[in-house]
Order: sequence, then structure tokens, then C-alpha cells
Amino acid sequence: MAATVTLDDFLLRMPKVELHCHLLGSVRQQTFTDLVYRAKAPISDEEITAFYTRGEKPVGVLRVLRALDAWLLRTPDDFHRLVYEYLSDAAAEQVCYAEFFWNPTGTAREGGLPYERALQGIRRAIADAERDHGIVGRLVPAIDREASPEDALEMVRWVVEHRCDEAIGIGIDYRENDRPPELFEAAYRLARTSGLKTTAHAGEFGMPWTNVQTAVDVLKVDRIDHGYTVVDAPDFAARCADQGILFTVVPTNSYYLRTLAPERWALDHPIRQMPGLGLRVHPNTDDPTLHHVTPAKAWGMMVRDFGFSVADLRGFMLNGLDGAWIDDSTRRDWRAQFTAEFDDLAKNIA
Repeated sequence: MAATVTLDDFLLRMPKVELHCHLLGSVRQQTFTDLVYRAKAPISDEEITAFYTRGEKPVGVLRVLRALDAWLLRTPDDFHRLVYEYLSDAAAEQVCYAEFFWNPTGTAREGGLPYERALQGIRRAIADAERDHGIVGRLVPAIDREASPEDALEMVRWVVEHRCDEAIGIGIDYRENDRPPELFEAAYRLARTSGLKTTAHAGEFGMPWTNVQTAVDVLKVDRIDHGYTVVDAPDFAARCADQGILFTVVPTNSYYLRTLAPERWALDHPIRQMPGLGLRVHPNTDDPTLHHVTPAKAWGMMVRDFGFSVADLRGFMLNGLDGAWIDDSTRRDWRAQFTAEFDDLAKNIA
């Protein structure tokens, strides 16, 4: 008879993919501290501690990300360290495949490290992590929506000019307020015509559902990151469901954690409603070290906070495989492997 497993053991050991994680939001505290000390950056130990303290509201997350761009990431080896550590941490939680975001514009403009040089370190780290830990990593360069549409187009040109197997598509992130998706239509058109996959953060910070619609209909994305306000438009949600669009959701999403009452946030969070509308969702970590979440914890929140069953998790797992930017042969193999491993573990949950 197989040994029983606790829910926590199951969540840790179940096979996973990660499709929504920001590289700079995964930096370990010691790594960030080392980079600050090396650069003699104007960031105190107290500020570093605050950055990595998760209270009712996240503190200084944007400042951490911008500091990394402006002062701290200077060489390809710095990127090798960040990517290798992220992939190592993910692999320890049975993440077999990870697509992670990185915004090249800030690194190039603020830090002076060109895309192609940072890419060298990223590619080496991806290869090293696969050799050492068996995890497959893929880069999703992301548009900084707080920069200009011209900057976005330039970034996509960098990706196209230095095309490689490890950089498989583009995304867009940072502050959505006042930066609607349609501003970046030209950059997305270039990405699509160049054979890159596309995704977009939309409907994250309570921005109207029409931002999600624009991402789907104008940017013509393959996936949506967050997308929560889609629940405000049932007819459009039904269309997204019919199209099979994947929503990479984040259980620790800070907007709803801080705008909904503590006793209501999990009950009223759109994530709870999305599968009931037929939408395909897949849980992710977003900024794991800054939000104090791991892949297993993110999946656990789907059960403990949002009330989904283990059977629901099986569907979410397969959603992730269907939405991952992998070839169909790999997808078929992993669906069979993941399903067998999941079912074997699930039948022994105590």
C-alpha cells in the first residue's frame, strides 16, 4: 500500500509549470543585499528588510524592481545568478517548466546593460539549471508599459534581432493605470509577425474589463495575465471561454488583498468566480520572494482560500500545460506524465 500524503506534501510534490513570474520579483534577499553592497547603492539595511516584509500591503516592491534596473544589475553574470536561483527554487517545488518575465528596457536604459549582453547570462543560466535540476526555463521579455510605445517597439526589435530558442514570446507589465493596451499595438503586431508568442497583463488593478478585451481583440494575445475584471462582462467572458484563452492568475494578487475586507477578500476575489464562467485559469507566483509565496503555496491558496477541490487543481494543471508555449509533442508527453503523477499522489492524500 502506498504511503499517505498530507495536502501540503501533495501540493509540494505535484508536477507544475509556472507561466507568470517576474524575474526581478524572484530575487532572493541575500542576493539583493549582495548587489546593493557591491553597488554602494543608497538603500539601507532597514529598507531591504522592509522590501522583504509582507504585511497587509506589499512595501516597496516597485522600488526593488527599479533599483535592480538602475543600480544593481550590471553584468551578464548578475543575470545568470538571478535566473539560476529562480529556476533552482522553482525546481525544488516540482516546477518542471517555467516561463519568466524580464523587462529589458529598464536594464538597458537605466543600467546601461544592452539586451543582448544580459541575454547571454540568462541563456547560460537556463542551460545550467536544466543540467543541474532538470527544469526547462524560457524567457518572456516584457514591455515596460510605463515607458513609451516607441520604447516597446524598440524592445521587440531587440528580441527579434537576437532571436533564440530561450526567448519565446513577449509580455507587458508594470502599472496598468493610464497605460491602456492599445498604446502598444505596433509592438505586438511586430512580435506576432515575427513568430513570437504574446501575452499581456490586463484587468489586474481593477482596471476595466475593456482592457482585457483590447488585449484579446487588438493585441491578439495568446494568453492573459491576471485578467480579473473579465468577470464584470459575462458575455465577453463567455467568448474568452469559447476561445480557450488561458488566464494566468495570482492568488496573492496585492490589489484585491488590500482593497477587499480581510474577511471577504477570498470570497469576493474574481479568481473564485472565473472557473464558474468557463474560463481556463492557472495559478502562479508572480513575485515569489517579494510576496512570500512559493508555487506550492500558490496552489494551496486555490484550495484553502478560494475553495477549489483537488480535482479542480488537476484541471488547472492541465490548463497550464495547454497554455504553455511548448511544442505539441512535448505537451502530449507532459500531459500523460503529469496526469499519472498527479493521480498517483492524489489518491493517497490523507
